[in-house]
Amino acid sequence: MSSISALSASTGSSAGSSSASVSSQISALNKQIQSITKQVKELSDNQDLTDEQKSEMEQMYQSQIAMLEAQIAQLEQKQTEQAQQNSEPAKQVSGVQAADGVNRPTETNKINVYI
Repeated sequence: MSSISALSASTGSSAGSSSASVSSQISALNKQIQSITKQVKELSDNQDLTDEQKSEMEQMYQSQIAMLEAQIAQLEQKQTEQAQQNSEPAKQVSGVQAADGVNRPTETNKINVYI
């Protein structure tokens, strides 16, 4: 469980990083999930532990996996938000808003009302 705490601290400290590092964090979390899953499989082969101990260990591993999956979901959401923020300025920089004829008249839809 100490490795989970260390990972939580490292992901929290690098919150302002780019999407490339978010992807690497996600892959690191996936590797940890694979490692824990392997430990769960090895747990069933362990003859030194009682069934109650195995059950407790399995619950602990499942809670660790759930926490890692939640971190992955947060990172994916963060990555999506960053992508949206990066695409919005590009739309604004592209130019002035297009005339739609309603509040911004086009050349063919202009009326001069001066009396």
